[in-house]
Amino acid sequence: MRNTYVPYPVRIKKAEVATEDKQLKTFLLEFINEQEGEDFNYIPGQFAELSVSGYGEIPIGIASSPTEGNDLLFTVNKVGSVSTQLHNMNEGDIMGVRGPLGNSYPLKEMEGKNIVIVAGGFAVTTLRSTMIWLLDPANRSKYGDITFIYGARTPGLLLYEDEWRSWRESGQANVNITIDREAEGWDGLVGFVPTVCEEVAPKPDDAVALICGPPVMIRFTQPVFDKLGWQPEQIVMSLENRMKCGIGICGRCNVGPEYVCKDGPVFTKAHLDQLPKEY
Repeated sequence: MRNTYVPYPVRIKKAEVATEDKQLKTFLLEFINEQEGEDFNYIPGQFAELSVSGYGEIPIGIASSPTEGNDLLFTVNKVGSVSTQLHNMNEGDIMGVRGPLGNSYPLKEMEGKNIVIVAGGFAVTTLRSTMIWLLDPANRSKYGDITFIYGARTPGLLLYEDEWRSWRESGQANVNITIDREAEGWDGLVGFVPTVCEEVAPKPDDAVALICGPPVMIRFTQPVFDKLGWQPEQIVMSLENRMKCGIGICGRCNVGPEYVCKDGPVFTKAHLDQLPKEY
């Protein structure tokens, strides 16, 4: 049995600055040992610990989908020593990945239902994974209508533009992309995510909503869904707070009796309503 503290060695296959402010960088990682790539079985919604020798490790949501092969995609925000060092690394450099960790979005339970995905800013990573998985030819027929709502402050801060444009052009999903304020050259939606949610008005009938974004987006989006008649058990959210070890040992990420890293990071709104507001 593999020691859960030991990372898999991976090579940076591709590294690209992802946003105009250069705060976000996207990394495509390939396993040094091909069999370890085969063994890294994950489901959209899970995360992994990315490690840089001499600096430590950080928990990051997996942005790739298992339907895309064994290479792993991560988008990393430059906010501390590990992420800064990671941003300084180049294609071909070796680093570590430990995981997959945490639970996942309830894809099996979502079968047969309409799916609404709401993302804000950097939090779109694991929802990109989910969209790729849902739209894969092997999975698309298992789900009803798919609505994708995603917003950022400016066009240059939107992630994965090639993907969401292709989803829209394919007609397989109702894709709504918005920015906070008017910007030169932008011909899409303008307005905050909660406002766009109210305009799109996704119906709760036989549906599940996956919502992930900054706290302020969550705070103002939730009343919109309440007004539209959504019930807490229909809303699935992903928490990102204070994770460290990733396996429920260090006790840094607990919300009441639940460890976000081990029991989450995915929780239904109904479940969160029973926990202290420590997230």
